[in-house]
Amino acid sequence: MSDTPVKQNTAAFYGQAVASFAVAMAATAIGIFKLNADAWVRAFLAIAVLYLVTSAFTLAKVIRDRQDAAVTMYGPFEKR
Repeated sequence: MSDTPVKQNTAAFYGQAVASFAVAMAATAIGIFKLNADAWVRAFLAIAVLYLVTSAFTLAKVIRDRQDAAVTMYGPFEKR
């Protein structure tokens, strides 16, 4: 068996994730801007979207931190 660590996220995967996020945010912003409603309604929707995005980032970080804390530091052939 090799001790070479497996690279989980490639640069292409990272780039695709960033591009997908940018396209989704741009499409949502354009949709809210073009919405046939009063300015306060569009502003409320924009704030709601920003709150949703920041909450999603926070949730992803909390889940990642919990998973990182659960990983043991033993090697593949060490006693547990």
